[in-house]
Amino acid sequence: MSRAYKFRDQNKPYFVSFAVIYWIDLFTRKEYCYTITDALAYCQKEKDLIVYAWCIMPSHVHLIIGTREKPMQDILRDFKRFTSKKLKEEISNHPQESRKEWLLWMFERAGKKNSNNKDWQLWQQHNQPIELWDNYMIDSKLNYLHNNPVEAEMVRNAEDYCWSSAIDYSDGKGKINIELMI
Repeated sequence: MSRAYKFRDQNKPYFVSFAVIYWIDLFTRKEYCYTITDALAYCQKEKDLIVYAWCIMPSHVHLIIGTREKPMQDILRDFKRFTSKKLKEEISNHPQESRKEWLLWMFERAGKKNSNNKDWQLWQQHNQPIELWDNYMIDSKLNYLHNNPVEAEMVRNAEDYCWSSAIDYSDGKGKINIELMI
């Protein structure tokens, strides 16, 4: 993680984004998206993670998170490590994954180029946590996160995108439990 971007105050919510290496569109299959939502739910239950908002885009993930006790950088590190291993397994075993060899080759190639890894890298190294210290920042990041699929012309309305918490902020129920910020 860059020195400019750190989780400084564990009592504040943070906006974090992390991308697949080379911005590869990995999350085009629902099974891979469920790996992310399942891992978030696990971290909520077992690692004290608070999820205020989330969005899975084809090549990256946006979160607004907090913690009840454990350091956010440790939770996020464990989350990324687990999802990387799990997604490698899912890609390898997916019977209809037409990009299997290419994806595995790209992740292997990235891992060998990065001295922080042994032989595999799925996520880019940085998370760029941004502390949300006031209501303006919170509103700005919530709107950005939820409107990402709209801006990408994937849906017309943010709440129609099933891989985000936008539905929760529109009086519906999304795929994971969140704590509303508003």
